[in-house]
Amino acid sequence: MNKLLLLLCFITVTLNAQILPERDRATLKDEILADRFDTLLPQLMDRTGIDMWLVIAREYNEDPVMRTMLPATWLNARRRTILVFYRNAAENKIEKLAVARYDVGKNITSAWDKEKQPDQWARLVEIINERNPEKIGINMSTDFAIADGLVVTDYNELKEALPQNFEDKLVSAEKLAVAWIETRTEKEMELYNTLVKVTHDIIDEAFSKKVITPGVTSTDDVVWWMRQKVTDMGLETWFHPTIDVQRSSEALKSHIESFSKAKEKDVILPGDLLHCDFGITYIGLNTDCQQHAYVLKENETEVPTSLAEAFAKGNRVQDIFTTNFESGKSGNQILLKSLSEAKAEGLRPSIYTHPLGLYGHSAGPTIGMWDSQGGVPGTGDYLLYKNTVYAIELNTTVTIPEWDKDIRIMLEEAGFWGEKGFRYVNDRQESIKAIVQK
Repeated sequence: MNKLLLLLCFITVTLNAQILPERDRATLKDEILADRFDTLLPQLMDRTGIDMWLVIAREYNEDPVMRTMLPATWLNARRRTILVFYRNAAENKIEKLAVARYDVGKNITSAWDKEKQPDQWARLVEIINERNPEKIGINMSTDFAIADGLVVTDYNELKEALPQNFEDKLVSAEKLAVAWIETRTEKEMELYNTLVKVTHDIIDEAFSKKVITPGVTSTDDVVWWMRQKVTDMGLETWFHPTIDVQRSSEALKSHIESFSKAKEKDVILPGDLLHCDFGITYIGLNTDCQQHAYVLKENETEVPTSLAEAFAKGNRVQDIFTTNFESGKSGNQILLKSLSEAKAEGLRPSIYTHPLGLYGHSAGPTIGMWDSQGGVPGTGDYLLYKNTVYAIELNTTVTIPEWDKDIRIMLEEAGFWGEKGFRYVNDRQESIKAIVQK
């Protein structure tokens, strides 16, 4: 067996070794969830000034927030599930109750005996009355879909059930819901490091001679290899991967074509600059990664200098951008300052970074969209908080003289903003991968 095959076998064994069996995954998921409920949630309720939070949903129509609160053995809500979180800051206590027939795992205790009180809404009112909260947060939001999970039927029934004095205390829980979704704990970041490493390793294998035979393998073949690889490892992709090609003989695609109208099947050739967009889901967390590879021509031993220099400009845009992260600044402020500084250096950047975590396109500050480089109203006005993760997604356009055309270096890596500033969760790509023919 040659060295390349030994290396690829090692990569495959290493990848699989990092993935836990289902039972162990469930244990870890519930440990993380308990930590979030007991340690994180009280802090977030105090920060946002909501002392009671209602999360209400019905089976198969779950509030996006509720989906992140269900234990490992609950794949969906059951019947109508009403979660009640009550924060007594004076006594430094938090109650986690379910107006439901069952305990919701080990973290949330059932507080409804249907035989004693047949009406579920009436029981909720009893719980509220016993605690008399100042503000009752419900998941309604104009700007953040993830924080807008209370459906109209449940909202109307809730309002009908509540006495006027409690109805007057209803407020949007938008800031609390977004904070719950976006904030990462230490336990989650330990897991995230592994997850991003696995993502990178799958890309390394996809962009290798094991998968790609120039002149034979198509971009679609690589896409489905990645999908199958993820399935075989017992993981999931949260979006369908893409593989696209830039080559000297073809004009640079527009953004709209790159994002939504790229060729599904394009045979990979020597001299092609490949680009992937790929992300996986594991124990409730998601990754999102874009990297580049170059298929060496027969007479080449390394990536051409002009392409390597173009890639370095992509890294430079990343550096300018992440240096501008600052708690308390809005996504729009960070975006506009970064674009201005990059352009002042003669770069041609586009930044469209999004929060990443419990969802792929998650809640938190939007820092540009590819078609909104002047700022994003609403989600772009949200402020940057610590202990949050982002898909550092951007590109820069660079002229390649020997190709007599522009190319686009498109990068995306998971980055963490915390007490010690910014860091990549598991490094970043700093040079184009070379794919050899032989």
